[in-house]
Amino acid sequence: MGSSRTRNLQVFDTELSADTVEWCPLPHYAHIVACGTYQLQKDDEKNPSRIGRLYLFQFDQQQSFTPPLTEIQRIDTPAILDLKWCHTEIYDRPLLGMATACGEIQLHGLRDTQDGRCALECVLSTELGPNRLALSLDWSTGRGDSSDPRVVTSDSTGSLTVLSLAEDNLSAVSQWKAHDFEAWISAFSYWDTQLVYSGGDDCKLKGWDLRMGPSSPTFTSKRHSMGVCSIHSNPHREHILATGSYDENVLLWDGRNMRQPLSETAVGGGVWRLKWHPVHEHLLLAACMHNDFHILHCQQAADGNEGPCPILASYILHNSLAYGADWSRLPLSGPPPSSPPTETTPASLTEPKGHLRIQYESPTASFDTSLEDECGRYIPDHTAAVSAPAPVPGVGDNSASLSCLLASCSFYDHMLHVWRWDWSPETETQSAETGPTPSS
Repeated sequence: MGSSRTRNLQVFDTELSADTVEWCPLPHYAHIVACGTYQLQKDDEKNPSRIGRLYLFQFDQQQSFTPPLTEIQRIDTPAILDLKWCHTEIYDRPLLGMATACGEIQLHGLRDTQDGRCALECVLSTELGPNRLALSLDWSTGRGDSSDPRVVTSDSTGSLTVLSLAEDNLSAVSQWKAHDFEAWISAFSYWDTQLVYSGGDDCKLKGWDLRMGPSSPTFTSKRHSMGVCSIHSNPHREHILATGSYDENVLLWDGRNMRQPLSETAVGGGVWRLKWHPVHEHLLLAACMHNDFHILHCQQAADGNEGPCPILASYILHNSLAYGADWSRLPLSGPPPSSPPTETTPASLTEPKGHLRIQYESPTASFDTSLEDECGRYIPDHTAAVSAPAPVPGVGDNSASLSCLLASCSFYDHMLHVWRWDWSPETETQSAETGPTPSS
């Protein structure tokens, strides 16, 4: 039988509410991870302030008697809504993009220090406009092309802005109104970076062609029934797009036909962030707000076979809203630690019991909807356990097993977790009711 096991390696208290975490994608700096925080200060009820802090850590798995994660820098900032590393070096160093609650996009350069560590320093910034929060950003460099690096960002006015780094300057190329309410998410197609996707609190998923101008979208989908808050283009497989929503579903799309998704997977919580694995094209990480973090296997759906994506593992050790999550490119050496495995079966995806009232909140606290019907029943109530086709195929050529390093963060308990996932693909048919079981 196959085995799937998640194990916590370390927990870090970020003090302020944590909502975004990103491993550096560049090989030489793969041990570096950044975490952003967001805190609403209600000292002044009429004009509450939003503060944040940017943390920088390094991970060293060779330290036998000390925790592997070490804080190497903290910077007080405006509240941070999103962080994304550029996938390639710019100006001969890694760049970290930051979307802030003061409507500013900041780029921080990573430099080596004399003590052999690293540090971030702000090198470029630009304001998107007055009275808005920058909610998300994405780089055009997802497939390693650094010839024309651009950033797309979305904000609380429903607008999108495309920024260029030409001539050592961060400047707006275009800005337009894209959604009626908050534009929670924006993302490039990594295969054609003239294409941009966006999702908003108006429940709409839209596509935009920058060559045609922003006067009208190339498509508008209302397939999600609530606000669209996560989008990620697959960097390994052309046309494949993943989206998530407050409606608790992950949809997989073929970008050539946005009328109907390839698959729909109920994950039991609002899907705040989605991340494709940096190497294995079929693995998708989902941060599911009220229902933890899940790893989906998307090969059969991407190949055109109907049905939800099986959930290979769930990380359930956070005690608050699951917001930030990312894969590390750092290879793990040695066997897993001997700590007991956490629950990895899809059992946590069964219909909620005892949840009479749940408030869905975004980090901006501007989305606050009660989810219960007239009888007091929790809605949406379509989160029954996902039936997983079995056996699940392997993740790549000659891949008998896989070990991954991940980081995740949760909001109100202000916690950053670093954990590992070890998986051996199933070798024989396994019932959907049984699900993947931890190895002994």
